[in-house]
Amino acid sequence: MYNQNSLDDNLSIVQKIKNFDYVLLISILFLGLISGFTMYSTDGGELLFHTRSHIFKFSIFFSMMIFLSFFNIKFWHFFGYIFYLIILLFLIWASLYGIKTSGSQRWINLYFINIQPSELMKIAIILCLSKYYHRLQIERVSSFKDILTTLVILILPIILVLNQPDLGTAILIASSGLVVLWLAGLNIKYFFYSFLILIISMPFVIAFLEPYQKLRILTFLNPGRDPLGAGYQIIQSKIAVGSGGLTGKGFLKGTQSYLEFLPEKHTDFIFTLFSEEHGFVGSIFLLLIYGVIVFRVLWIGTISRSYFAKLFCYGYGSAIFFYVSINMSMVLGLLPIVGSPLPIMSYGGSSMLATMIGFAIVMSAKINHKQLIA
Repeated sequence: MYNQNSLDDNLSIVQKIKNFDYVLLISILFLGLISGFTMYSTDGGELLFHTRSHIFKFSIFFSMMIFLSFFNIKFWHFFGYIFYLIILLFLIWASLYGIKTSGSQRWINLYFINIQPSELMKIAIILCLSKYYHRLQIERVSSFKDILTTLVILILPIILVLNQPDLGTAILIASSGLVVLWLAGLNIKYFFYSFLILIISMPFVIAFLEPYQKLRILTFLNPGRDPLGAGYQIIQSKIAVGSGGLTGKGFLKGTQSYLEFLPEKHTDFIFTLFSEEHGFVGSIFLLLIYGVIVFRVLWIGTISRSYFAKLFCYGYGSAIFFYVSINMSMVLGLLPIVGSPLPIMSYGGSSMLATMIGFAIVMSAKINHKQLIA
């Protein structure tokens, strides 16, 4: 039950500012700075569209994150179901009337901005499930009724995202939701049974994939089968990363990128360009920044008194880890190409917006870490 004498109920602006996690804040800002220089490199060392747009979006969304951080954690708890339903409606709208690009129907036009609702659903699913399990007794977590309710919450957006089609984002949404289920205390046997069912049904699932998705799996297994076609992107990515060596070729000196051998270098494959220019040392440094961010998010969850805040921080910290791991594994050829952006680094307004909303909720949890929620 909510404690009326909680010290964080009526914090002043000054107290809230003091309660910010400045290590997390500086890490995000530093990552944004690196992303700006990397995007500048993708534009050939000129301040062109992608660089200007990326810096502008980061500045706006970072400022928005600071502003939203001042909202009490109770606000995010109250807003959990509403946010999920709004994004779900956006997904339905995108499926019916969305903007079509390259065979996919993932974006909706809000006149002042085009957004990809599936990116926002990555946050909405964690927020919604964190609220759902906040007051649920541990004995009920594995009950049939509550498992069924959770599956409906999780499967609805996944079906809509798969219909776009966007297999990569659907996998990330599923991963984020399953992490919250795990943290909430769902019996491990259900994960084991689900894994067995997934393995057994894999041949049938593959049969329902789109032709380009099947091609990506075949290319992952043998990139050399079509080096100038389906395997071109991953082969060039590996060449670029390998050519970076220990310390890299230097800023603005990545030959694979500048000679236009590397497609999608400003979006999902931006790590490839960064690794070519800054090498193994630079890549490890970038990983350390992500490591600090994930650690701080998890630490905030640990010190939070609210179970809702704990679930969200643990869920979001794990999600950031998944996003980074999947993107880097993808560009290194360790996983099939699934279209997963690298948080903050990759170009994309919707991804940046979703990431900053997630950090705003985490920062709100830090500012109000002593507060309980009924």
